[in-house]
Amino acid sequence: MESMLNRKDWSQVRRRALGPTEIVTRLSVLPGWQLAGDGADVAIEKTYRFANYYETISFVNAVAFVANAQDHHPALSVHYDRCVVRFNTHDVKGLSETDFECAAQVDALLA
Repeated sequence: MESMLNRKDWSQVRRRALGPTEIVTRLSVLPGWQLAGDGADVAIEKTYRFANYYETISFVNAVAFVANAQDHHPALSVHYDRCVVRFNTHDVKGLSETDFECAAQVDALLA
């Protein structure tokens, strides 16, 4: 895995929307992630649960660090004891490899 300290320059990578089979294959190796939405609004999302608000916000800050380093920012829904992380790639109007790579990096925060 690339160091999270190195900023990823996605402008140098040609991204494309993944097809249904590719999406299912990639989801199969990301426990807890699921499809949400449809069409151009399709995304992958996962709910992370915590004991309290402090732990939730600590996680949110770590996700922000990963998102900044990868230059790929998820939608976050932050609550007292949980955070929902949602990735999609707007410029391909769907899901790209970037979404799954970033999802794996977010999972790695709690590994």
